[in-house]
Amino acid sequence: MSTVPSITLDNGVEIPQLGLGVWQVEDSVVTDVVTTAFETGYRHIDTAAIYGNEAGVGRAIAASGIPRDELFITTKVWNSDQGYDSTLKAFDTSLAKLGLETVDLYLIHWQSLQRDLYVDTWKALEQLYADKRVRAIGVSNFHEPALRRIFEETTIRPAVNQIELHPALPQDELRAFNAENDIVTEAWSPLASGELLGNEALAAIGAKYGKSTAQVMIRWHLQLGNVVIPKTVTPSRIRENFEVFDFQLDNDDMAVIADLDTGTRTGGDPDVFG
Repeated sequence: MSTVPSITLDNGVEIPQLGLGVWQVEDSVVTDVVTTAFETGYRHIDTAAIYGNEAGVGRAIAASGIPRDELFITTKVWNSDQGYDSTLKAFDTSLAKLGLETVDLYLIHWQSLQRDLYVDTWKALEQLYADKRVRAIGVSNFHEPALRRIFEETTIRPAVNQIELHPALPQDELRAFNAENDIVTEAWSPLASGELLGNEALAAIGAKYGKSTAQVMIRWHLQLGNVVIPKTVTPSRIRENFEVFDFQLDNDDMAVIADLDTGTRTGGDPDVFG
């Protein structure tokens, strides 16, 4: 079984660099999916209130027999729950569904600029952190201006910024800004929602190592220093996505992948979505 490396957040908490995302996985299915991931060796699961599957994730955790301190569980507050009091209430709901006493990482799901509630929402996350109900707090889909406002108007800086990131959208500038401010970059849609799985350049790199295009992309993320949470419900792909620690992309490979940057999103633009 491969050993997943961890990245140390700015508060000393360690986050496994490879996890399983469960976006668009129905609650009735997610328990089996997460169970397969646990059996494979995953210890990091990324869910969210809006996914509607926190209860199923919780059932898998409860049935796993894995000590709680060996797991890293992330969930997120949805846009309609932003605001100080409503965020605290939403967190209680998520915690109850997960069947946990704490979560390891709690994120604001989108900056949701038109609501203009993310500062108050962040202050609620700071309170949850102070109360030791979360081990780390962060954001998802935040751009530099909103991050700077959090820096200026609150006390704690986000430990993580989870953003859409893949070879077609490498987010070089935002990753650099995150790094300059001790914020770990976490990639959602790390395989470009499957749109790059047939890419010839990635396939050629994979052929060199006896790996799939998905494994090449996950390896690329790891070597960039991203936390990566590929989503799949297929047991064989759950296992395949985990087998990425026995090869290393060389500089030429990384240069080829850098040329795949088209700035193309598969999801919403954080400046207008939410």
